Amino acid sequence: MRTAWRVAQVRAAEESVMKILPAGALMQRAAAALARRCADTLPRVYGARVLLLVGPGNNGGDALYAGERLARRGARVEALLFDPKRVHRDGAAALYAAGGRLIGPEEPPPDRADLVVDGILGIGGRGGLREPAAARVAEVSGVLRGAPVIAVDVPSGVDADTGAVTGMAVRADITVTFGVLKPGLLVGAGAVHAGIVELVDIGLHPDGDPALYVPDADDVAAWWPRPSANDNKYSRGVVGVATGSDRYPGAAVLSVSGALAGPAGLVRYAGAAGSAVRFHHPPVIVSDRVADAGRVQAWVCGSGLGTDERGFTELRAVLGAPVPVILDADALTLLVNARMADWLRERDAPTVVTPHDGEFQRLAGGAPGDDRVAAAVHLAERMDSVVLLKGDRTIIATPDGRVYVNPTGTAALATGGTGDVLAGLLGSLLAAGLPAEQAAAAAAYAHGMAGRLAAEHGPVTSADVATYLREAVAILTGR
Repeated sequence: MRTAWRVAQVRAAEESVMKILPAGALMQRAAAALARRCADTLPRVYGARVLLLVGPGNNGGDALYAGERLARRGARVEALLFDPKRVHRDGAAALYAAGGRLIGPEEPPPDRADLVVDGILGIGGRGGLREPAAARVAEVSGVLRGAPVIAVDVPSGVDADTGAVTGMAVRADITVTFGVLKPGLLVGAGAVHAGIVELVDIGLHPDGDPALYVPDADDVAAWWPRPSANDNKYSRGVVGVATGSDRYPGAAVLSVSGALAGPAGLVRYAGAAGSAVRFHHPPVIVSDRVADAGRVQAWVCGSGLGTDERGFTELRAVLGAPVPVILDADALTLLVNARMADWLRERDAPTVVTPHDGEFQRLAGGAPGDDRVAAAVHLAERMDSVVLLKGDRTIIATPDGRVYVNPTGTAALATGGTGDVLAGLLGSLLAAGLPAEQAAAAAAYAHGMAGRLAAEHGPVTSADVATYLREAVAILTGR
């Protein structure tokens, strides 16, 4: 599993390594890797026009030394110096000696390039690009739009710890980051600005706990429950689904679809949309109420349930069950309206809440804001629940502060009903015995894969996601 580390931890790790390496060795490692990625991005190096955006400090030094390597291979390298008085002098001298050109603030920037390297700000940057750097970037906006952009360590203007973009920031196609991943490359607006993130090992080993865990396909496959020769439909897990209503029968159909794609052996549906569920999913056992559904190992509650007295009664019954519970959509609204947060803290079994930003705001009393990770952790602590905060980079936070970020998200999932499918799948994983945080991370991963598979065939609907979810699970589990 990949991990991401905070700036303070990265700085401390860099200092430890530099104590045992020759002066400048760490920067040369970074520059060599950066130059290789630049060369691989260009159709050819010889004769290519490369523009370096060079700020003060080590990021600017990395860019200058990478530019030197490209210049020695025949590239025409020009370095736009944002602060000549604070430029990395050895790096600038090396580029100049290799035939590169240094451009000061008073000189006009080039009007075209085959590649742009963003080395303005590093991981210590906060609050977006300020003047006069912002104005200088605006001058080369046409060049940035017309050429691939590679960011050094983190796109300038992105908060490396949070992913916040609160002002002007460079939008990169590729970010070459050194040593370890940074949270700001994986969450929030920073993930969008970072483009493709390429991690280069330069020998850093941070201390302490990482800020984020990033599961990959192998992690999810290892977690995924699989039936054994001695299993039956009950021992594989029974998931109860309390969703849908007369007005929203589709929510029930979609959430049951998600549950059927998971590892549980049996699905019980309880609700007013039983006719629609029977028609679309004959294997499901249907009841009118949660109280009549029979024994389950986990409950999914909320999607299309309604917020009337019937919905409140069903939610109360679900929360009273001594099994893991997933609360989505209307269940979250009922939690707020009925002030039932204390019920969650009194539960012995795990609870997972799955808000989008609007639902999060109602639960937390404020929007997630720029630091989505901290916001999710705070809500998880407050509700004593695992929080799955939906988004392009879905965040899973536990009450004890452990955080996962899902790498398979796609904007194609931003359509009605896809969250219903996710909730059903998550319930199936919980019923099969997976711990809540792993179930949430695995469900988000498979759900994101399904969205990407569906998007390959045109505009995506929630029914498409439900259809492709089985294929995604088959790919993950090797079946």
